[in-house]
Amino acid sequence: MTAGASSAGANSVGPGARPMPPSLWAATAPAGPPAPMLRGTASCDVAVVGAGYTGLSAALHLAERGARVVAIDAGEPGWGASGRNGGQVIPGLKYDPDELERRFGPERGPRLVAFAGTAPDLVFDLIRRHGIACDAQRNGWLQPAHSPSGRVATERRAGQWARRGADVAVLNRAEMAALLGSEAYCGGWIDRRGGTIQPLAFARGLAAAAIAKGAVVHGGTLAETVRREDTRWRIETVGGSLVAHTVLLCTNGYTDALVPGLARDVLALNSYQAATRPLPEGVRRTILPGGQAASDTRRVLAYFRLDRDGRFIIGGRGSGEDQPGPDHCARLKRNALDLFPQLGSVEWSNHWAGRIAMTRDHMPHPLELGPGLFAAIGYQGRGIAMATAIGKMLADRVLGADPKDLPLAFGRPKPYPLHALHPPVVYAVVHWYRMLDALA
Repeated sequence: MTAGASSAGANSVGPGARPMPPSLWAATAPAGPPAPMLRGTASCDVAVVGAGYTGLSAALHLAERGARVVAIDAGEPGWGASGRNGGQVIPGLKYDPDELERRFGPERGPRLVAFAGTAPDLVFDLIRRHGIACDAQRNGWLQPAHSPSGRVATERRAGQWARRGADVAVLNRAEMAALLGSEAYCGGWIDRRGGTIQPLAFARGLAAAAIAKGAVVHGGTLAETVRREDTRWRIETVGGSLVAHTVLLCTNGYTDALVPGLARDVLALNSYQAATRPLPEGVRRTILPGGQAASDTRRVLAYFRLDRDGRFIIGGRGSGEDQPGPDHCARLKRNALDLFPQLGSVEWSNHWAGRIAMTRDHMPHPLELGPGLFAAIGYQGRGIAMATAIGKMLADRVLGADPKDLPLAFGRPKPYPLHALHPPVVYAVVHWYRMLDALA
């Protein structure tokens, strides 16, 4: 059978698919394209494991340039955090531009800064070019400062981006309060390159665009083993097998034991979110009236926005549980009411979680694990823009781009020492940081 051969029904992802977890995004996204389970044996140039933003962007950009691509996912396109994040399209990385240039040198540093700063351009360009219906709004991103030290950090950050031509501005207390509808912060900055999307709708739109360009996408297709056979790779799945010259592992916070040791390159933490029912118009006009999204400067940050129907959505870091419990939900609601007392009588309707992947150096990790075996993981909670851009970078690398010309070097994993012991320590640190944030 050739690339994409399958005997599954055209309108399902197959009986073995992981069900889409409930969330606001699952309840409001348009239906995705058919992604039937892979059955039998298929062959292709490039096999992509993981149909989130990284894998789907890579598949789309590869297919546009003539490669035969098959993407597989144990669930459906966007099943993981790509369909369960806060929908904030944020420029940049963990580190500010000056620090990136110091760390990566005078040649790669500026290229990396430009890559990170323009990543949202790629997202919104793909939405425009492929007609993806995902409620895209590019009204900017706010970073409110929760403390005087946070305000100093945001002023420094904005100044560095401004010197590089970005459309940004420092905001004083009154200006930030006017944009937020909250007096809780002491200033901050706005980055007008950012925006918001319906995240699951974007993932499904990327899948549809990739399929339209000739890629094949299979859901309900768990990769069980991957091994080298002569000059090609064979991936055994729950229903068949996939043979490819090149394999891209794009599993981020859901990385498992498919390739030994890869999961130890990241710590997977859950980010919890809650959403209200559509706000009454009188309340809606008082919160984020300009349509921006916001993520504050706390160590355990709060992030929030409105969706197209005027629902208020707030998120924050949590424990290792894949679904938020009553304590997580209560904390999110308390945070929301502390910031926006006008939400006091509003009914809450949805709670959900998605995993983020953290690396030791707080940088994304594009990896070369063997001949024709690549991975990209670790977006530190900024995955919409960065994962989409790195998916394109993976495609460029596979199609022959000089590694020296890419914004990030492909390396080997940098596993956390004593990886299994880190999660409980991290959760304890999260609670400690919450206390420090409260004191600040």
